[in-house]
Amino acid sequence: MNAPSLTQSVQPVEAGAHVTGLAWLKDHAAFALADGGVMLWRDGATHRVAAHPEGAILAAAGDGRRLVTGGDDGRVAVTGPDGATATLHQGKGWIDALAVSPGGALAWSTGKAVTARDDKGREKTFTAPSSVRGIAYAPKGYRLALSHYNGATLWYPNLAAEPEILDWKGSHLDVTWSPDGRFVVTSMQENALHGWRLQPDRGHMRMSGYPSKTRSLAWSHDGAWLATSGAEAAIVWPFGSKEGPTGKAPHECGVRPARVSRVAFHPRSLVLATAYEDGCILLVRLNDAAELLARPAVKDSGVTALAWDAKGTRLAFGCADGQAGVLTLPT
Repeated sequence: MNAPSLTQSVQPVEAGAHVTGLAWLKDHAAFALADGGVMLWRDGATHRVAAHPEGAILAAAGDGRRLVTGGDDGRVAVTGPDGATATLHQGKGWIDALAVSPGGALAWSTGKAVTARDDKGREKTFTAPSSVRGIAYAPKGYRLALSHYNGATLWYPNLAAEPEILDWKGSHLDVTWSPDGRFVVTSMQENALHGWRLQPDRGHMRMSGYPSKTRSLAWSHDGAWLATSGAEAAIVWPFGSKEGPTGKAPHECGVRPARVSRVAFHPRSLVLATAYEDGCILLVRLNDAAELLARPAVKDSGVTALAWDAKGTRLAFGCADGQAGVLTLPT
């Protein structure tokens, strides 16, 4: 590895279990763990809470104030930066996917059943055509995108409007909504992405050629780029024009002999944190492909979670073997 190094600026964190999700709660990094716990980190101090004492955390999302987790115990729990945790929902099936909106709403799925809960605790339910694998809020927080077999569904939980079906054959996994609301993109079982242009024409966009499934998607702060995992480089698609990536080639950033497992764009600049299945983490500048090494490869320590704080001064990561860390960028 010839990239300049930031490894001396990383503070190790012992999460103690496979890290399944990660979010920043102001100055706290909250690590969701496969043993059901949540590890809170702040300035080197850690505090562990049992958010799911009888199950593993399968899904996690944060809104800057709280970490919401869903487990194989059927529980949806919320954990604050002070370590207080509460159960919002207790069901019988696994929580397959969940999402939170900046306004305080959240949604989760169990099989075909989707529940949306607004900021006042009022709940609405919807039955999708098949099991829902991914959930994402539109930028304004009023509409949900749900990915499932043979496409995606757009649903307004608080309106009587009929949900809109976005068709495309195949099994759709994760789903994401562009920051400007013009595009919905899903990852697929078939090692590809599929997208829909919601404006102006409901056109289709197919992004293929991946050697493995894409399970991490990240938009740039300006919405012009979508970074993805699933290859031996971060594949970054251009979305700056009204056609999106149709007819355009993607950038390949951070090419290495290991597949990218997680991607996270810096919240204020075109710098992409790129993490790999062999444990390496690079920071890659999009305009000139300059690289900085944040973590060298570590055997059996593939990166499974990655998140910037709101200011973009710290990057937290978590791994399959329970190792974790926080990179603080030099000022």
